[in-house]
Amino acid sequence: MIVITGATGRLGRFVIEGLLKKVPANQVAVAVRNPDKAAEWAARGVQVRKADYSRPETWDGVFSSGDMVLLISSSEVGQRRKQHQTVVDAAKKAGVKLLAYTSILHADTSRMVLAPEHLYTEEAIRASGLPFVFLRHSWYLENYTEAAKRTLEQGVLRGCAKDGRVAPATRQDYADAAVAVLTGTGHEHQVYELASDTGFTLTEYAAELSRQSGKTVTYEDLPPADFAAALMQAGLPKGYADVLANSDEGIARGDLNDTSRTLSRLIGRPTTTLAAALQQG
Repeated sequence: MIVITGATGRLGRFVIEGLLKKVPANQVAVAVRNPDKAAEWAARGVQVRKADYSRPETWDGVFSSGDMVLLISSSEVGQRRKQHQTVVDAAKKAGVKLLAYTSILHADTSRMVLAPEHLYTEEAIRASGLPFVFLRHSWYLENYTEAAKRTLEQGVLRGCAKDGRVAPATRQDYADAAVAVLTGTGHEHQVYELASDTGFTLTEYAAELSRQSGKTVTYEDLPPADFAAALMQAGLPKGYADVLANSDEGIARGDLNDTSRTLSRLIGRPTTTLAAALQQG
């Protein structure tokens, strides 16, 4: 079986749909907190198993010996160590064939506040002795394109990334990489740094948004504390605003940029460009 955890999230849905194009539905299972959200897949023959990252007892029997597992990282920042350890322990107990994990780009060197939980999970997976694959993701391109309308209305894109380059890919791109790993061979013990073929600065993003919309959008670089304050003024909680500001600082350092083109080689096609994503979005 190929088992996907956190499958009803936005990335997970792309992964499941990709798998169903390559393998029979009865070879796919999803581990989800709310089975009702997976009812459509159940109707198509996918096995639905109820399991909650925060409740270790729910993972008994979710995996079986020989399963291929994709652990999609929890969305609960600050809780991931304990939550992910629960899944790793269950996978080890079952003796799965492969444990793939969606980590963060350059997890072992990144100074972003999001990185330590991912690195902890990688180390826990290594310590389990299971065959593994680390799918280290850069940012989602949707982080920018889904905010494009609001950015256009404001006429300004604020951040604290300076002239740093970010190389985000779409959820579809990352999902296709996961599908390639789960349905392919020879990926054991690989660490894949996954990013788009071509990165951009936030100034370049603003320029592309201006070009496509015909409206002038400028990038305003702020000190990190000022950027976080602006985000809070816009209604974001302090913790989330601080994470976003820290992430922009990471972009300034190059933490979310990678030029290896590993992602496009893995999926067998170019990654989605910023221009194309804006046109589609």
